[in-house]
Amino acid sequence: MPEEDVLLEVNDLKRHFDVSPPAVERLLQGKPRAAVKALDGVTFTIKRGETFSLVGESGCGKTTVARCVVGLYRPTAGNIVFDGVDLGRLKQRKAMAPIRRRMQMIFQDPYASLNPRWRVRKIVSEPLVTHGLIADKAELRARVDELLEQVRLAPADGDKFPHEFSGGQRQRISIARALAANPEFLVCDEPTSALDVSVQAQILNLMKDLQRRLQLTYLFISHNLAIIYQISDRVGVMYLGRLVEVATADQLFTAPRHPYTRLLLETIPRLDPHGDREPVAGEVPNPIDPPSGCAFHPRCPYANDRCRQERPSLLASDGAFVACHAAQERRLSPA
Repeated sequence: MPEEDVLLEVNDLKRHFDVSPPAVERLLQGKPRAAVKALDGVTFTIKRGETFSLVGESGCGKTTVARCVVGLYRPTAGNIVFDGVDLGRLKQRKAMAPIRRRMQMIFQDPYASLNPRWRVRKIVSEPLVTHGLIADKAELRARVDELLEQVRLAPADGDKFPHEFSGGQRQRISIARALAANPEFLVCDEPTSALDVSVQAQILNLMKDLQRRLQLTYLFISHNLAIIYQISDRVGVMYLGRLVEVATADQLFTAPRHPYTRLLLETIPRLDPHGDREPVAGEVPNPIDPPSGCAFHPRCPYANDRCRQERPSLLASDGAFVACHAAQERRLSPA
C-alpha cells in the first residue's frame, strides 16, 4: 500500500517481562533468570480510516501491543512508526506531546479508568488543559458540552460524578475524554467487555458513527469474535506473542487459514454447525518455556516434524497472511 495511506506501522515488536525469582533464591537454589516474551516479533500496518483488530485468547499479547503503541510500555526491541515518526526516537516529553495528542486510548474497565473524585466535566476537559488547547473557561465549557453531546450524553451530565452513571454511560464519558484533543488514532482495549450485550451494541454503533464523522483510525483489541466481525476492516490473530494470521474480516470468517483461527471460530455458537472441521484441543503452553518451532504445534492436528522444529514466518497466502507450514504447503482440509 502507498506509504501516505499508512498511519501506524509496527515492525518486529518485542516486549519481554522479567519474571525471575528473587536474587537470593536464584543464588541458593541455582535457578536461572526467566522472562516472558509477551511480544515476540509482531509486525503490522494500519491504514488511515480503517479499523485493525487484534484477537486471541487471554495472555496472547493483545493488550501489550496496545500499551506499547501508546507508550505505556517501552518495547524491548522493534519500532513503532506513527505517521512517519519513529516513536522510539522521541526521548523527551516535549517532543512526544504532539504525537501523543494525536493518539488516545480507551480502556477496558470504565469503572476503573475514571477518577471517582472528579466531576465528569473535569474528566473530559483534562486532555484539553494538559495539552494547552483551550485556556478560556467559557470556551472550555462549551467544548466539553459539545463532546458530551457527541457521545449522546447531556451537557448537564458534566456536573455529575462517575458513580452516578451506568457502565455504558461511563464508557461514553471515556470516549468523550479520548476525543477531547481531536485525535486521529484511537487504541481501544476491550472497550465493551465489561458491558452488557445490549449496551455493547450501542457503544459499537457509536464508535462506528464517530469513525465515519471524525475520520478516525482504530486499533481495536478484543477476544469476542462477534464484536471483531462487526467492527473490523482487517483482523490480526495472535497466539503466544506472535501474529499467526492477518486478513480482512470477511476473509477471516469465511475462509480461515490458520488452524488456531479455526479453533477460535469454533467457539462461536451456531444454529447449524458443520461437522467437517476437526476440533483442536489442548491448552496454551507455558509462555516462559514455549514449544520449539511453531508454538501451536502441540495443539495442531496438522503438525509434522517441520512444524516442531522450524518456526513459520508470516507470509502471503491467497490474499491474506498466515504463519503456518501446513497452510503454506496446502496440507489443511477445507475450512
